[in-house]
Amino acid sequence: MKLTIEPRKINKKSEINALRREGFIPAVLYVKGKEGETLTLKNDEFKAHLRQIKSGHLPTSIFSLVDSKGRTRRALIKDIQYFVTTYEVMHLDFEELVDGQPISVNIPIECVGMAECVGVKLGGVVRQVIRHVKVRCLPKDIPTYLELDVREMGLKQSKRLEDIKIPNAVRPLANLQEVVAVIVKR
Repeated sequence: MKLTIEPRKINKKSEINALRREGFIPAVLYVKGKEGETLTLKNDEFKAHLRQIKSGHLPTSIFSLVDSKGRTRRALIKDIQYFVTTYEVMHLDFEELVDGQPISVNIPIECVGMAECVGVKLGGVVRQVIRHVKVRCLPKDIPTYLELDVREMGLKQSKRLEDIKIPNAVRPLANLQEVVAVIVKR
């Protein structure tokens, strides 16, 4: 997903609000070991990409940030701030992906096989307790999501993080004994 960025020199609140009225989003691009770069990007362009992203998958969506000189940098969104009343994007924090440098990422967990689940057929409901798990890996090894198969689960049974097949190059930063999903009665 390509986003066109421009450097931002202004940091006064009134000037930043003027940028927002003109249809831009102020942002910061962080690179490990360096001071953050202040940027702006077009609100319409970002919203168009945001609509294409599946719910919960924003932390693993890699954006290509292209500046006016044609230089492209890959980055993940680390923080997104919204206006409370309108839920419009107020500010973005990006973290640049550097090859060979590990990064911490929240990976979404998707439960599969809910329609065939034994516990659901007996009148239960799948309750997903954890929706993301924090992992550490190289940028090339970032999975888009982790899959938890719930087909064989019966009523009052649960699955833990250790039941998810996590690739070898990905190191989970959470306790593997945490419950991810449970089948409960309605």
